[in-house]
Amino acid sequence: MGGKIIGQITYYWEYEPTRWLEMGITIFDPAYWSGGYGTRAMRMWISHLFKTKTIERVGYTTWSGNHRMVRVGEKLGMTMEARLRKTRYYNGIYYDSIRMGIIREEWEENAMFHRPQTT
Repeated sequence: MGGKIIGQITYYWEYEPTRWLEMGITIFDPAYWSGGYGTRAMRMWISHLFKTKTIERVGYTTWSGNHRMVRVGEKLGMTMEARLRKTRYYNGIYYDSIRMGIIREEWEENAMFHRPQTT
């Protein structure tokens, strides 16, 4: 992006004593949505987290109205681990909360998910 910041990617401890780590990503400008940037960033971030943290799982939570984020998880080999029905209310509609995750063994077995790719 030539040094332009288009978003941020983070992690946080849901509960550090049990090594329960979650991650999140935001791309600020909709002009960069659906361009592969989120998938690429998450691919690198998941690899980084597994290399630098003593964890066995990485996950994130989104909502059923965010089809792009659900698809990113699927492209990265993540599993939909939970669906909490009608927990998010937006513009007069209830949406489901979606929890996606991948465990270390799955990530390591599927090298294609963490190989750098062009968008």
